[in-house]
Amino acid sequence: MRVAFFGTPEFAVPSLRALVGEGFDVVAVATQPDAAQGRSRSTLIPPPVKVAAEAEELLVLQPDTPTDPAFLAQLRELKPDVGVVVAYGHILRAALLALPPRGMINVHPSLLPGLRGAAPVEWAVIRGHETTGVTIMQLDAGMDSGPILHQIPHRIGPDVTGGELSAHLAEMGAQALIETLTMIEQSDPPPQAVPQNAERATYAPKLTRETARIDWSKDARAVSGLIRGLDPKPGAWAELKGKELKLFSPKVMETPFPGTGAPGEILSTDGSLVIATGPFKDLGGGSVEIFELQPAGKARMPATDWLRGARLKVGTKLT
Repeated sequence: MRVAFFGTPEFAVPSLRALVGEGFDVVAVATQPDAAQGRSRSTLIPPPVKVAAEAEELLVLQPDTPTDPAFLAQLRELKPDVGVVVAYGHILRAALLALPPRGMINVHPSLLPGLRGAAPVEWAVIRGHETTGVTIMQLDAGMDSGPILHQIPHRIGPDVTGGELSAHLAEMGAQALIETLTMIEQSDPPPQAVPQNAERATYAPKLTRETARIDWSKDARAVSGLIRGLDPKPGAWAELKGKELKLFSPKVMETPFPGTGAPGEILSTDGSLVIATGPFKDLGGGSVEIFELQPAGKARMPATDWLRGARLKVGTKLT
């Protein structure tokens, strides 16, 4: 089976490697252009999928947009049987969706129709979901609304971070992709996709800077979920003395910490950073203990290292 692959970030790399490893003929890899970085914007960093594709000596295409006529013509000449899309970063229009005879198949890191959208992994952790998974669907013109070909569920661990969950779902997605393509290739007639129930759809919108700002009036479980969901990127943050402070590695303290404090108030700097949160509905007061953090302009570090030089007083407030 001739496959055109569309993907950009690290999440897509296991699927690409699985296709090559299982002997599928990957005729082209479409990925976003190299990203300019550095203060002068003069350093170009290739996306992870490009690096992986070049290591496999695959043809790499990097159109500014997938609607580029020259790109579509080149892809048409390659005659792919099917397209595989894994976190490509562009919405595909009708002309491209219709180009492969067997359509475009997408690897999505949630159990659709739940968590449609840009950030399903992070929102699954932020919202405290106990279960997520991967879905292989046939792409249509909507946002993650195409019919489902295959799903694999996964239980979310109580302390997992967004980064850890993403890495695990990337591997699961690669497995589910190979199973689906094998069924399509070997089944006669091919497996029928099941339409999604749009009434059950939930959404995982794009993460913004305000999304990542910690609301200390929420209870400790919600604060912990936000911090874990945005670890390692973009990082949940609060403001301390007018400067941004990103927080990582939280521990929920469900019993009231000795002493009282308003939400956001520092309760202890003895060996770790303990911060008051809003009350639990069922338990009353709560707090979170923070074991790692990242001050503005510095690297991520243990809280103990930062506290030695921070000279913070109990009662100082984060906002």
